[in-house]
Parts: sequence; structure tokens; C-alpha cells
Amino acid sequence: MKTVVVTRTVIVRGHKTRLSLEHPFWRGLKEVAAWRDMTLTDLLDSIDSERQCEDLSSAIRLVVLNFYRHQLFAADHLLRSVAPLPNLEA
Repeated sequence: MKTVVVTRTVIVRGHKTRLSLEHPFWRGLKEVAAWRDMTLTDLLDSIDSERQCEDLSSAIRLVVLNFYRHQLFAADHLLRSVAPLPNLEA
């Protein structure tokens, strides 16, 4: 399966920037912004100012990945607190 890379022009820290990301990462980036009640531009500014790697696209992918990992961890934690797994060692 071939991944479709989408290139968009966005504003990052007041400058037009072209970003190339796979479609699922664009969608994830918008979901992160909505979850944090931020505009996409504000989120991109935040990612750009805090990134540890040189490539902005890579930093965005890591933010999206960590967002969903956190969501999965939180859902798992909630599920286990409501319906703990049975002890199978008995």
C-alpha cells in the first residue's frame, strides 16, 4: 500500500512554510489541536519552538504519535480501574 504524502503551506511562527506529511498525520495534527483547544497555527508554533529534532515534519509525527500513545494509555488505565483483570494465578 502506497502512502500519500500531502504538501500544504502553513504559517509557522509568522512565516509561510511548506510541510509534507502523510494524510493520517495531517488528520492527527488537527485532532491534537482540537483536543488542546488550539488553532493549528498555534499548535505548529508550539511544536516548532519545543522540537528537539531538526526536521519539523518529524517533530509533528512524534507529537501525533505521542498523543495517540497517551490516549491509549489513558483508555487502558481507565478500563483497568473500572473492570480490573482477573487474577489468573489462583
